[in-house]
Amino acid sequence: MKQVLIITLLTFFAFAAKAQKPDTVKTKSVNDSLTRVRDSVASKPVLPKILAKKNKKKYNPDSTHSPGLAFRRSGFVPGWGQIYNHRWWKVPLIYAGLGSLGLALEFNNRYYKQYLKVYQMRRNGDRPDAETSKTITDLYVNTQNANLTQLEGAVNGYQRNFQLSILGVMGAWGIQMIDAYIDAKFIHSYTMDRDLSFKVTPGIMPTGPIYAAGAMPSVMPVIKLTFTMK
Repeated sequence: MKQVLIITLLTFFAFAAKAQKPDTVKTKSVNDSLTRVRDSVASKPVLPKILAKKNKKKYNPDSTHSPGLAFRRSGFVPGWGQIYNHRWWKVPLIYAGLGSLGLALEFNNRYYKQYLKVYQMRRNGDRPDAETSKTITDLYVNTQNANLTQLEGAVNGYQRNFQLSILGVMGAWGIQMIDAYIDAKFIHSYTMDRDLSFKVTPGIMPTGPIYAAGAMPSVMPVIKLTFTMK
């Protein structure tokens, strides 16, 4: 009776194990993971657009841009060369400087002529008459207490300032011509991209020669600038 019971239980467990279905969820997850691995190996990596544009140059030389033409245009009309170089913001600065020098030139020239006229009248013993302008008459009256030496000093001072104003106008005119030429030269011949970099590092530098063997040289701390052109 005991053997019959054991055989019956074993037969029941055998049929129960045969009737169970396989775990399809586990099998599917394994197959899916293998498929994902194959796809990741076969597919190409996608790079962000920012990395593609990182090394893009912002500017290239323009061989058709003429530095000589920019120089000549600035010589004819101040600021014309800067406009040719597309440096519009420099034009107001140029005319502000030339305008200020022009006002100084006109001011010194006007007072030089007025004081020269009064000085000549005082030296010759003349007095203002009906034909004398009101400006000269007023200046003659206001300088009655001044002697000839003082009037001559005022004349020479305004004459000197007038000449300096002329030199200033000529210098400003020439500087804006040179500026136009340099800008055009960079546009024509040089590139301004991101290939130039520099690094700042601390260091030491000896301050004197070593005269004896084994002597400790004196040093001083310095800052080193390292420029790199790729």
